[in-house]
Amino acid sequence: MEFRDRIETLEQFREVMRPPSRLVTDKEFDVFDDECREFIARSPFVLVASTDGFGKIDISPKGDEPGFVRVLDDHTLVVPDRFGNHRTDTFLNVLEHPYVGLIFLVPGHKNTLRLRGQAEIVRDLDVRERLSAGGSVPDLVLAVHLTTGYFHCGKCIIRSDLWSREREERSADDRLLARAMVRHGRLDLTVEAMHDIIADDERTRLY
Repeated sequence: MEFRDRIETLEQFREVMRPPSRLVTDKEFDVFDDECREFIARSPFVLVASTDGFGKIDISPKGDEPGFVRVLDDHTLVVPDRFGNHRTDTFLNVLEHPYVGLIFLVPGHKNTLRLRGQAEIVRDLDVRERLSAGGSVPDLVLAVHLTTGYFHCGKCIIRSDLWSREREERSADDRLLARAMVRHGRLDLTVEAMHDIIADDERTRLY
């Protein structure tokens, strides 16, 4: 689709969107303070954005029991790598371009925590053992050294009514992933067979 009315310069942009106030710009922090540590400890879900440095951007969801992401010191947190699909897009991107962004969510909480930092892939045994779950020690850990962060106001959560809808409504079609994989992968499988494979993987390969 070709659009006719586009904004292409900062001047055009500022004609529509005024600059943020100091209440917004001054709320950034560069150390993990008590409020930040508490939010991360309560969060069971984080989105990690990365790029290969050439315009290819990826956003990967990570989740486990609250506290699965650990703050090690005032500037460093670690994210364990749990079993997944072996695409490892985030890790491959970090090898090329180490800068990442993270958004932490806490169910029922209207605010989110946004962080930026420089990442590296680490295998220190003592760190990996601290991040074990279900009797499994992760092979890889994403360490993020904080650059800046801030708490994001809850308007998007309020507007989306994210936490108050019934779970059945949000997941009405539990075969959507199976349908998508069969279609996109042009697989010689039925949707039901693919769904059974996914369900078995979820039962047996969480840790």
